[in-house]
Amino acid sequence: MAGKKTEKLNNILKGLGSAVIAFSGGVDSSFLLYSAFKSKNIRIAAVTVKTPYIPQREIKEASEFASKYGIKHHILELDFPELIRHNPSDRCYLCKKTLFSHIRDFANTHNFEYILDGSNFDDTGEYRPGMKALKEMGIRSPLLESGMTKKDIRDSLRSEGLEIWDKPAMACLLTRIPYNTEIRPEALRTIEEAEDILFENGYPGARVRMHGDIARIECLHGYLEKIILSPSREEIVAKLKKLGFRYISLDLEGYRTGSLNPLNIEK
Repeated sequence: MAGKKTEKLNNILKGLGSAVIAFSGGVDSSFLLYSAFKSKNIRIAAVTVKTPYIPQREIKEASEFASKYGIKHHILELDFPELIRHNPSDRCYLCKKTLFSHIRDFANTHNFEYILDGSNFDDTGEYRPGMKALKEMGIRSPLLESGMTKKDIRDSLRSEGLEIWDKPAMACLLTRIPYNTEIRPEALRTIEEAEDILFENGYPGARVRMHGDIARIECLHGYLEKIILSPSREEIVAKLKKLGFRYISLDLEGYRTGSLNPLNIEK
């Protein structure tokens, strides 16, 4: 089944001619970019949008991936969009509209016919207001169009021998802060530093959700017991308190997408 989906993906890409690929550096957009790169039948450019709420580590990893394959990579630096300053529930919709407007300007300036993003079939089953923005703007999602799931993508990357096949899921830092909360630059820096501390101590993919002076840590499955029993636990707590958190909590449900989404919200 995955083979048929990959074939469909390749046929979609071959028929595009030229495209800008919105490249976050995550697993999905990396696979899409790599697939387009391998196609040779499509003129491509990778565009990464750098905003205050995108972790620097992700920008760096995106640049390294594109450089490894000699893919033209452009970074667009944007200020914080004021229309999402208070983290509204339709934040993702408003953000996508803003970011992809700039990507569209880039595509028009450099004569690219299409704009692609890395949304996949699994994204249709979650609360993703950003998907509505993509549809309204005519953004193509070849992974979704070919029916590829996250598992299909990771399996394909693994079979290709790409090390990023098991890279943890990524998301912007705004997802760490409750909706309808004013976004302060210092809060974003604190969250990023806190997650860097966890990453450096062997907890990739961990999220630090900020609830005032409380840090709620969500670990990937398999890391809960490790972090509780680890000799470095007290050191991690001390470092997070030094960042300004008063209480450090470990969420026993572990990491899951949308843990700050409103309850019973329609998809």
